[in-house]
Amino acid sequence: MNAEGSTAPPKRRRERRDIHGWLVLDKPVGMSSTHAVGVLKRLFDAKRAGHAGTLDPLASGLLPIAFGEATKTVPFVMEGRKTYVFTVRWGEERDTDDAEGRVIARCEERPTSEAVCALLARFTGVIEQVPPRFSAVKVEGERAYDLAREGELVELAARPIEMHRLEWVAAPDRDQAILSADCGKGAYIRALARDMGRALGCFGHVVALRRTAVGPFDERSAVTLEALERLAGPGTDANGRASLLPVAAGLAALPALRVSSADAGRLARGQSVLLRGRDAPVLAGWVSVSTQGALVALAEVEKGELRPRRVFNLPRP
Repeated sequence: MNAEGSTAPPKRRRERRDIHGWLVLDKPVGMSSTHAVGVLKRLFDAKRAGHAGTLDPLASGLLPIAFGEATKTVPFVMEGRKTYVFTVRWGEERDTDDAEGRVIARCEERPTSEAVCALLARFTGVIEQVPPRFSAVKVEGERAYDLAREGELVELAARPIEMHRLEWVAAPDRDQAILSADCGKGAYIRALARDMGRALGCFGHVVALRRTAVGPFDERSAVTLEALERLAGPGTDANGRASLLPVAAGLAALPALRVSSADAGRLARGQSVLLRGRDAPVLAGWVSVSTQGALVALAEVEKGELRPRRVFNLPRP
């Protein structure tokens, strides 16, 4: 008999599994990125999981989630470009720079489509951007959004970000504009909408935001939560795992280098390997290393030497 007086045996916790690979979730509106990782981690009974680039609860779209050894490749996905389609509502600025916040400024003026299009070049390229007060940026060890929620006036410094592309899409009505953007790491679309509204003299904030690409991943590889719940349910383990992309999918932007089994063994033990011979590749910087179709390590090439930085512990294909 257990502590509650029942004779039924206590339920055993399901054992977590070693699952390795990438899953590109089409995150729905209303779910935080952290919650999404937790849901999929439970769904696949995975030991380790993490995401590559936070999506706000208000936003939908691509949230790449790394399982197991794929977590070692997360920084390389986060360094890649992100593509967004977003809607700006003119006439109000909010403290969160999106529709969930409190209105802090209003204006009756509305910009013309021509005025918005004329402004796009000013926000394209390398620009200075102050992150939103409600953001994950750290201020003396504290997250800015935690300080803002406690009522503290957070002063964040401007920092350079790169907006590779910023284009007009449509205007559903005089209050709104739909835009599309490609940007680099650290850029905030909410801050972009805020700054455009200020530049136009009418204020603005984001009311809809969808991410359509992250690094090597686009919508063609995305899976909805509903589809995953069907695939990863009881008795459908094989189909659930079929949704995973290989660990190497996160390294598409890196040069790939094949080595011999002997050199792979040295790298796996943390030993450097010399790139010798007439046919030795001329490389520098980070590379992904494999042997016989199996990913071995992330390494740096320095002065003709291959130095392992992160070794993968993956089952052989």
